[in-house]
Parts: sequence; C-alpha cells; structure tokens
Amino acid sequence: MTEQEQPDIVVVSSKGQVVIPINLRKKLGIGPKTKLLVYGNEEGLIMKKIEVPDTAQDLEELYRKIDARIARRGELSEKEIESIIQKHRAR
Repeated sequence: MTEQEQPDIVVVSSKGQVVIPINLRKKLGIGPKTKLLVYGNEEGLIMKKIEVPDTAQDLEELYRKIDARIARRGELSEKEIESIIQKHRAR
C-alpha cells in the first residue's frame, strides 16, 4: 500500500460529524458543499461523491427559454409551457 492508501482513524463528534482526512479530500476532489451519498449496512458505511444538479440554475435556464419564446411569439398557453418543461426535463 502507498502512504495515501493507509487507513486513517477518525472520531465521530457529538453531532455525528466525521472529518474526512485531507489526503482523501484532495485525492477525491471533495471540498465545501460537495455532496456525498452514504450507504450503511451491518458491516459499516460507504460514502460516494455524487453530482447533484443545481436546481436554481436549472430553473433559471428554463425561465430564460420560456421568456425568450414569449418575446418571439407572445403569450404562451399552459400546454405550450408544459411542452417546454417536458422537453427541458428530457434532456
């Protein structure tokens, strides 16, 4: 095993928090606001880094599309707006 592959011992705080060792954070690109999925079973825990879409940014993009279409064609019906939303979700 290399030095980075050596296990580390961490302590769980009274709030249930665990500090991930810096060498692992650097190696895995884990920084502030990084999302981790946590699996548990009888033998322990597994943490996996995940990418969660930025919902606010996604909504802003959707609103821009709707606003641009309104600017080109005028008011949209609920059906037309629903169609734009469905196409956006499909991508």
